[in-house]
Amino acid sequence: MEVIQRSADFLAKKGVEAPRLQVELLLAHLLKMPRMKLYLNFERPLSETELETVRELVRRRGLREPLQYITGSASFCGLELAVNSNVLAPRPETELLAERAWRFLAQLPAGTPSRALDLCTGSGCLAIALAVNAPAARVDATDISASALEVARANAVRHQLAERVQFHQGNGFAAVPADARFDLIVSNPPYIPTADIETLEPEVRDFEPRLALDGGVEGMDFYRRIAAEAGPFLRAGGRLMLELNDHGADGVRAIFERAEWTVEAIEPDYNRRPRIFIASRVAQSQDVAVQSGAD
Repeated sequence: MEVIQRSADFLAKKGVEAPRLQVELLLAHLLKMPRMKLYLNFERPLSETELETVRELVRRRGLREPLQYITGSASFCGLELAVNSNVLAPRPETELLAERAWRFLAQLPAGTPSRALDLCTGSGCLAIALAVNAPAARVDATDISASALEVARANAVRHQLAERVQFHQGNGFAAVPADARFDLIVSNPPYIPTADIETLEPEVRDFEPRLALDGGVEGMDFYRRIAAEAGPFLRAGGRLMLELNDHGADGVRAIFERAEWTVEAIEPDYNRRPRIFIASRVAQSQDVAVQSGAD
């Protein structure tokens, strides 16, 4: 289709990466067909209405609006999730965190239902991936944004998980029932240093929710809070798993070691950058006592 080449040239001039792929994905979305099927329909003429619509979609992408927001959908761990400008578009790096987390849940002793907590859930991608891949687990998820939780709840319903994923609105652990105890706490928290946000690609800087990006002056605010507050909510033998920013591994390790956590591992992403932080904590006597009466 000639429209693909013209649109790709337009996006290339706007600085969009992989412009032809972006146009093909937009066209596949418009025509409601898999992208590869476009190649079987190259001779199919577009109606005037379709042409006008694809021009508008390409115009929006040329303004650097993320593709996922334009189509309203993102793939995460093989799951199609609704997304909009109230939530981050899920990243491939976060898929690694999800897989590492459900592998941990899968190796827990059978017979006792496991329980996981996803802090800063956004679209619900982590919580939903855990629930799908660890079917014996109950998952709680929190976010301070009511608009984000609206998206997350819709995604849980879409994947028939409304009964197994419980959402709570509030600021961090303040949203979690005080007597709740978890085998796993997982989070992709806001971790971009405030000043660095203005240097990011326009897709992130201009369209993604600042609340889900801004980690404070050093990008460490949420890690400090989690290190200080997560301990009492973690069952004995449980794990804490967090996504790291590109340069945060040493700083996060120091924060958690000062708070008397044991750093179990810091694992790399696809680009060999330290990305997944895994820690455990010896239960304090008061935590053990509370845990024995919880759940």
